[in-house]
This record gives sequence, C-alpha cells and structure tokens, in this order.
Amino acid sequence: MSTKFLRAASFVTAIASLLGHHASAQWLDYPAPGIPRTPDGKPNLIAPTPRTSDGTPDLAGIWTGPGAGSYDRNIARDLKPGEVQPWAQAIYQQRVLNMAKDSPRASCLPDPFVYYHAVDVARIVQSPGVIVMLYQGTTNSVHRTIFTDGRPLPVDPNPTWMGYSVGHWQGDTLVVDTTGFNDRGWLDIEGHPHTEALHITERYRRRDFGHMDLEITIDDPKTFTRPFSLKMPKTLTPDTDLIESICENDRSVPHMLGGTGAKVSPATLSKYAGTYEFDHGILAHITIEGELLFLQIGANPLKLPVV
Repeated sequence: MSTKFLRAASFVTAIASLLGHHASAQWLDYPAPGIPRTPDGKPNLIAPTPRTSDGTPDLAGIWTGPGAGSYDRNIARDLKPGEVQPWAQAIYQQRVLNMAKDSPRASCLPDPFVYYHAVDVARIVQSPGVIVMLYQGTTNSVHRTIFTDGRPLPVDPNPTWMGYSVGHWQGDTLVVDTTGFNDRGWLDIEGHPHTEALHITERYRRRDFGHMDLEITIDDPKTFTRPFSLKMPKTLTPDTDLIESICENDRSVPHMLGGTGAKVSPATLSKYAGTYEFDHGILAHITIEGELLFLQIGANPLKLPVV
C-alpha cells in the first residue's frame, strides 16, 4: 500500500475521531465577532479590506488555499525540461518510483509551508512587529513567525523545517523572505528536493475582506536553473476554527515497502505514449520522461506520474 494512501487514511481516521468525540468542544461553526455580514447573516467577503491602526492591511483570519491537485503535487509543473538540475530530477523520479516511501510525512515530519498554503487551513495572527501563521497541517500542526520589526535575515542560522522569515510592506502588499531551511524537506508530494540554499519569497495582497492573492517565488540555484513563481488565491473562512493535527503513525513505517523494484525499459514505455480519448471526448495525454510515464488530462497543465 502506498505511503500517500496510508497517510490519507490515517488523517481521515484521525479527523473522523476528532469530529465524532469532540465536535461539541470545537468552535467549528461559531459566529465570529467583527465580521461584516450580508442581510441574511452570511459573511460579506467582498466588504472593504480591514486595516490596522497604522493603515496597513490587516491579514488576520483563517484562510484556505485552492485545494489539492496542483502545485501541492508538483511545484515544478510550469518549468521546462532541463530547468530542474539533473541530480534533483533523478531524485524526484526515484521518489516517485518508490511511491514516496521516504517522504517526510511518512515519518510524521512537516510538509513545506508552500504545501500548507495550497491545501490546508491556516490562521494568520497579526500584531505590530510580528505575524504568526498557524497551519492546521496534514501530518502535524505547525507554525511560523514572521518578524516585521525591521530585523534582517540571520546570516548563519541553524537550519530548520520552516526556515526564518522577515517581512516588510510595499504599499498594501506584505513581502516575506524566508531562508535557513534544512535540506530534508520535499517541496511537493511527488518529491522535488531542495537544498539549504532555498530562498522563498511570498507576496500577500488582501484584495477585500474575504480574498487574498498570494504569489510565491522559489529560488534555489542548486536545485533549479532559475527562480520561478506560482500564484494561488486564498479565501477567508470565518466562523470556524482549526483542528489540532498530531501524527502518531510511526509504527507503520517498517511496513511501507515502497516501489516493487521492477524496471520497465524506455522502449516499452514509449509504446504507451500518445493521446487517448475517454468519457465523452475528454483527452488524456501520456508522455514519457526518463523512467516514468506522465498523465495529463485535458487542458490541465498538471502532469501526474504513473507508477
């Protein structure tokens, strides 16, 4: 059984248990004060952007990303062939073939915060000089501290999973720079690696009360041949709360076998490449890269590796 399925099954079971036994203790459906509302009592997500006492946009609130199935699976999906360094491409392909057996989440370790932005729920707490981001998480609830008090990034930090973040305002946009990562994380589910040279820049712009634009730039010259950016919308989710997520499934790790070790020659794989039609004219495009076949459905740019 694949690591991804085990993790998903474990998480669903954990959440079901939480909801079944502690729902009454959670504020999952509680009208929050200070929320502008429409005449029918629903949150007015197109109300004006709230601001702090110093006039900057107030980003506080619980936010959700666009959901699974995009950059969370393949952060490099918009890159051209050759823009991932050869060593990193080889590791990526091997991790796919091994069914993510050695992924951090398989050992109850954190996912990268880029992944959390895409698929998980996060609370932003904003105060003068510091912003805190609390991620509900898939394997573990994690947090980040973003200092906005003018301090520089540390010169020689002890590497960490979430890195070290400092932010400043450019007009109504919060710009956050993060460095000091360790090299143990995966940038996405499929296994793109990174090095300790990773530098992530985030740009947050709250368009109105309930909508925020987030642009993330990945710069790791040891892993990629150029910096690249990805955009994802964030939507405010008022009148709810985060659920604690704790990973306690380490006992399953010895039973995760990963890939079968079987090798299929490029000549054999090439026989499957092409365009297939299914389900009322929807097209599936099969391409080959190295030892993997990739599936692309319709106009969706996401290519899914086939094992």
